Amino acid sequence: MARLRSLKTQLKAWLESPEWRQRLPEIAEGGMASAGPLMAFLMYEPVMRLRSAVALGTLAASLYPEHPEQAKDVMRRLMWRMSEESGNIGWGVPEAYAEILVQCPPMTKTFCGMLLTTVIDLGRDDNYCDNDVLRRSCFFAIGRFLQARPEYGASIRQYLRKAVAEDKDPFCRGYAAWALGKLPSDLNDAFALRRLAEEGGQEMCFITDGDHSWQCTVSEIARLVLAGKAPEDGPKG
Repeated sequence: MARLRSLKTQLKAWLESPEWRQRLPEIAEGGMASAGPLMAFLMYEPVMRLRSAVALGTLAASLYPEHPEQAKDVMRRLMWRMSEESGNIGWGVPEAYAEILVQCPPMTKTFCGMLLTTVIDLGRDDNYCDNDVLRRSCFFAIGRFLQARPEYGASIRQYLRKAVAEDKDPFCRGYAAWALGKLPSDLNDAFALRRLAEEGGQEMCFITDGDHSWQCTVSEIARLVLAGKAPEDGPKG
């Protein structure tokens, strides 16, 4: 137990450091022992949450060549945390899904559906995330994934567009617009984005890449995406 506490303290210090990206190889060297503490950090504030997710991606990618089942086990443990049976809300799990898929491409075909279907409501027993606050993370995570892997956009674009137009949570609409902006522009997206921009929603979305952060209103995100831009093009926080 003392060893675990010591490891958790060390990992937390590394991830809180401005040089956290340089520590990722050392974190990955810890193997599966690092997985538990990193998953615990997913419940922290957004910047730490994303850094922990990135570290989990690095860990899975490091494990996969020689120990693919261990890498898959990291994803399975995340899937359990997202399930109702676990009793958890699943904070940070979508971000971790995305970072693992980005850094470990061999796992994408098997597991990308677990991320993308979190925002697809089929009106029946499915993988849709009906918790509004957690669903915001799902859209953000999908945006992160599509930024690195835009080739998967064709399978999710129509659902992002639908969310921009219809999601009951205004923050989700903003994050869905941000995710849509990670794909090449498409005239079919314009109507939903223009409608969102014109509504003038002032709900503030928080965007981070782990190093810098941006805050932008829902309506402003829609306007930026229509113009082919993103909040990240503005001043860094």
